[in-house]
Formats: sequence, C-alpha cells, structure tokens
Amino acid sequence: MYLAQPTRYDNMQYRNVGSSGLKVSAIALGFWHNFGDDDVLSNQRDIVHTAFDHGITYFDLANNYGPPAGSAEINFGRILHEDLAAYRDEMVIASKAGYYMWPGPYGEWGSKKNIVASCDQSLKRLGLDYVDIFYHHRPDPNTPLEETAQALDLLVRQGKALYIGISNYSAEQTAAIAKIFKQLGTPFIIHQARYNMMDRWVEDGLLNTLGKLNKGMVAFSPLAQGRLTDRYLHGIPADSRASRSDSPFLDKDKVEPTIKVATQLNELAKNRGQSLAEMALAWNLKGKVVSSVIVGASRSSQLLDNLKALDKLDFSADELSAIDEILKAQ
Repeated sequence: MYLAQPTRYDNMQYRNVGSSGLKVSAIALGFWHNFGDDDVLSNQRDIVHTAFDHGITYFDLANNYGPPAGSAEINFGRILHEDLAAYRDEMVIASKAGYYMWPGPYGEWGSKKNIVASCDQSLKRLGLDYVDIFYHHRPDPNTPLEETAQALDLLVRQGKALYIGISNYSAEQTAAIAKIFKQLGTPFIIHQARYNMMDRWVEDGLLNTLGKLNKGMVAFSPLAQGRLTDRYLHGIPADSRASRSDSPFLDKDKVEPTIKVATQLNELAKNRGQSLAEMALAWNLKGKVVSSVIVGASRSSQLLDNLKALDKLDFSADELSAIDEILKAQ
C-alpha cells in the first residue's frame, strides 16, 4: 500500500495563483505524454508517486491526452483511487477541453454544448466529483466569448470545478473574457501558455495583461520539447522524438538550428552549477506572474532531475543579459 513521504512538503515551493488564495507547486506534472495506454502503468504509477512524494501537488491533464484520447485521465484516475485517494484534498487536479475529442460538431472548440459535455466526460474518466481547475484549452473563433465564459461559469456553479482557467488565448482575448468573468463573478484565476527561453511570445503583452488583471500563469513546454536539455546538444539521437517522421511538434528542422544556442546556454548553466534543463526551468520561474511550470517525465529519475531547478532560482543581472544575448542568435 502506498504511503506518501512525510517530508514531501519540505523542499517544494508553493506560489499563489494571481491574487487568489490557491497555491500550486512551482513545478507541476503534466500528462500530455507518457500516460496513455501505450505506456506501462507501473511506470506511470512510479512517476506519480515520485511527484507527490517530492511535493508536487499540481497535476495537469486534458480530455484529449493519451493516446488514445482520454486514456491519460483514465490511467491517472486509476492511480489516484488505488493509491492516493486519501490524499485527494492535498492535490490540485486540472483538466481542459477545446481541442478535438470526438467526431461531429460538438466534439471540440468552445460551445456550451462541448464544454459541459467534456467536463462531464473528464470527471467520469477521472472518477471525481470535481476538478480543482477546468481550462478552456484554446479560443474558439466561431463561438462568442460570452457563451464560452457562461459555460465555464456554469461548471463552477454546478460544483464540477472550483476555479476556471484559459489556455492559448492572446492578451486581447484574455482581457476580453476576463471582463465577462468579472461580470459573472466567475473564479477565473489562471492562464496556461507555452513559454520558454526559446519561445517568449507571452512577453509581447500577455504577461503584462495577466499582471494587471492579477491572474497567474502556468507555463507549458518550459524545456522547448527537449531542446533546452542536453538531449540534442550533440545532434539528434536515433531514438529521440525529433528523429521520428510522425512527431508533430518536434523534428530535425526545428532542432538543428537551435543546437548552437543550446550549447552556449549549457555552458552558462554549468557556470551556475546547473544542467541546462534546471536553468531553463529556473528562468521560467523568475517572474512573479508565473505560478508554476509543467514538466513531463517518462521516468521518475527524469522528474527528480527537474526538481533540482528549485535549488537555484535566482539570476544575476549579468546572467540574464548573457542569456538574452545568446538567444538573439536564434
């Protein structure tokens, strides 16, 4: 029988999400990869146990994570109920809806029909009465923001979600839907966005908007799909994701142009006494708006390595300047 480590809260940092009372672990475990039916359940269980034993309380899922879509929620739900049921109130469990999930006109995007049905399905797969955060996964150009906001507000009023978040919204879209949420009295607290040293689009307005609104941000892809690790410093390994022709988010054309930059960043990280991945995660956490960074893991040792980023989160002005100079060469 699993018993959580009594020291699990000793070394993790917890941050408030914006001006809300909710705190999340500075590092979160994401379920986009490695938790589908093609992955060994015992390994999934080991990763989840390791995460919780080291103070990770934020677990980030979505309805379409797998593969197949939905299987990550099913597998996490099984681990939760078999091993961690006694600790449910120590966890922040999040899910999302908005990307393609089932065929027909109601299986994606942001209609009330899709959002309510998606949340109901996720709760069933997870075996939960509610999730702590429910996100709209992407803005819908064909549905009024008012409808999407009202659907998310309804989930809170029905007791299916405690807080509401959005993901992949622009600064302008975020400000617009935040205004609607404020009118409705919806506990909208968080935005989840792609953010890392190589992809800083959120700095073009979104971070500033979230700061003004007193909302938090959770960063996904903080390691740029592995480009901000030592995985590709010496080329593309034959067994890597970037070497596969079926990889939709990472290929050699995306990796090869960044190897020189990653190598230079790696030298800077060494001077800080960190690995490149540790420095990349620490860099994401340097600002006040970012509440947490989401990491994936294919094994527990990988997760433990990422947690070392918390040992040194501070940067000198010279280090930040050097990082910016290196990144200008991208």
